[in-house]
Amino acid sequence: MSIRHIVLWKLSADDADTRALHAEQISERLLALEGTVTEIDRIEVGRNVVNPSSNWDVALTIDFADVDALERYQVHPAHQEVAGFIRSVVSERSCVDYPF
Repeated sequence: MSIRHIVLWKLSADDADTRALHAEQISERLLALEGTVTEIDRIEVGRNVVNPSSNWDVALTIDFADVDALERYQVHPAHQEVAGFIRSVVSERSCVDYPF
């Protein structure tokens, strides 16, 4: 059963320019995982463009073959490095994993 992993982040920067920079850096780093983490079947990263005061700033959608692949992704050193950067620039995180 395939698993879709969706994560949303609120960035911690107060000014729009820094938030835009951090969103771009998150996007670039996550998309670079596609060639490194073989468990990723499909990855998409989107930056919010509407209602920035109430919407989340960045969204990640990744598809995996199964839960085991998601779990291997979670502990992969390349993912851990990206996750460390993301934790340094976000204030909130929300996630859902569901079969599709």
